Amino acid sequence: MKKRLFSLSGYGVGWSAKRRIAIVALVITALLAVATAVAFFTGRGEQHQDSTTPSQANSSSSSEDAPKPAAGSGAVPRPPQIAEPVAYAKAAAEMLWSYDTRGTSRDQQLAGMRAWMTKESKYADWASVSGQVPDPVLWSRMADQDQHASATVTEGHYPSAFKAALADDPSAITEAYVYVVTVNGKQKIAWKKGGGGAEERAVTLAVQCRPHHDCSLAAIAPSVTQ
Repeated sequence: MKKRLFSLSGYGVGWSAKRRIAIVALVITALLAVATAVAFFTGRGEQHQDSTTPSQANSSSSSEDAPKPAAGSGAVPRPPQIAEPVAYAKAAAEMLWSYDTRGTSRDQQLAGMRAWMTKESKYADWASVSGQVPDPVLWSRMADQDQHASATVTEGHYPSAFKAALADDPSAITEAYVYVVTVNGKQKIAWKKGGGGAEERAVTLAVQCRPHHDCSLAAIAPSVTQ
């Protein structure tokens, strides 16, 4: 029987429509005129899913608060000190696509991911990020199989719609300093007895990079024109 592959790659499967609209509205308000915004965020689009990856895996953790376990954040890397949006988004995507259930609990995974988030609650959509983590039962099943994943980022770029909107009104960015970046790469997943698989990944992130400050993650954003 073929082993089912669970992955931290649902890109907001558990992200409620109300929450999604709220964060998009915040970014739009900061960056764009209303007319431009309608064209900017054209919807979430379909995310590439391996046929063995259950889309329901992330649905129960979309709005939970991140725990702060005393044991730290396991294998989750600390956020880098990067002040350039594309570079930070590439590092964040690699973090989101990587995990190791062999030595990292689900609570540690969430706590480690939370450290990458902006502290400005007005622009932070934690639900879109925490929604990538499977529920406790699925995480336990993944841990039983020693499932772990690594990621390779191939490129990151500003989507054309974002660049066009910014060109139309360069000063709009100065309210929130939230940049939209699309990142592409590959995720490799392995488990017991030599099992494994790989697939291409793509994610659009909202990254906050205020002047003279390190960047931070604001949200996993709806898909935009490449």
